[in-house]
Amino acid sequence: MTRVFSGIQPTGHLTLGNYLGAMRRWAEVDQHQADSLFCVVDLHALTVDHDPARVRRLSRQAATLLLAAGLDPELCTVFVQSHVDEHARLSYLMECVATDGEMRRMIQYKEKAARERERGGSVRLSLLTYPALMAADILAYGTDEVPVGDDQTQHVELARDLAVRFNQRYGHTFVVPRATPPKVASRVMNLQVPTSKMGKSDDSGQGVVYLLDEPDAVRKKIMRAVTDSGTDVVYDREARPGVANLLEILAACEGGDPETLGAAYASYGALKKDTAEAVVEVLRPLRQRHKELCADPGHVDGVLRAGARRARDMARPRVDEAYRAIGLLPAG
Repeated sequence: MTRVFSGIQPTGHLTLGNYLGAMRRWAEVDQHQADSLFCVVDLHALTVDHDPARVRRLSRQAATLLLAAGLDPELCTVFVQSHVDEHARLSYLMECVATDGEMRRMIQYKEKAARERERGGSVRLSLLTYPALMAADILAYGTDEVPVGDDQTQHVELARDLAVRFNQRYGHTFVVPRATPPKVASRVMNLQVPTSKMGKSDDSGQGVVYLLDEPDAVRKKIMRAVTDSGTDVVYDREARPGVANLLEILAACEGGDPETLGAAYASYGALKKDTAEAVVEVLRPLRQRHKELCADPGHVDGVLRAGARRARDMARPRVDEAYRAIGLLPAG
């Protein structure tokens, strides 16, 4: 059976982009068709300045939202990264296989490091090396497929390279994974800056629809979305990024093709209204289930404990094998 692994960082409140680009597919497709593991990758949240209490709070919220989105612990494994030591154990081996040049070519490191240099500061070493940890996340489980948005494909390619290199140098140990991006809404864009990703860390929040936003807040943000010059509704990612973003969101919520949907609208206002209502309806059951789960925190804790046990049992034999293969003396 195909094994799928993917994770989500608790670096901010989860967004419509997280749901349409990843979480919904995990719930509707992956957990039913594959041996799937879904992880709150809290160790990755430590690569930037952070408030410890906020990381803990957002980690719990992310886990609860994964379950609210439809992940079923009877069908898949849901857990928190730091609860499974094998991630950190294997990460160091990946650092010993990777090169400095590979780490520095990672787009996210280059962008964040450049911003910090402009401010006269520097980034944490963990921001440079975290792609090795991400590779460990994937390779520890013999992962075949990693469902990710296009902004994370580079990291999966690195994981592939490290798996091949390790296997060639030290003997076949790891499955070589492949990225599987979603067909629609693989990268939902910011409603105010439609050339930028709808990220969790947006300062104002006006261009971001958060999964726990009230319906009226969702409608207001979408109705205020930046569109483009002109008045005709045309799907063109390059020339009309604002309209294209709305059409992709609508297509992801209701089904259909963005280009075909665009032909049905005579005005931006009508498109915005329909998109807003579609998003509200898509998020309604998730918000309701989240409310129910928050009333029963013991259930969420139990799911995470059981998930960590299963994940540990899956990862440990392969990580132990990697330790032996690279030359480390087995523990007594």
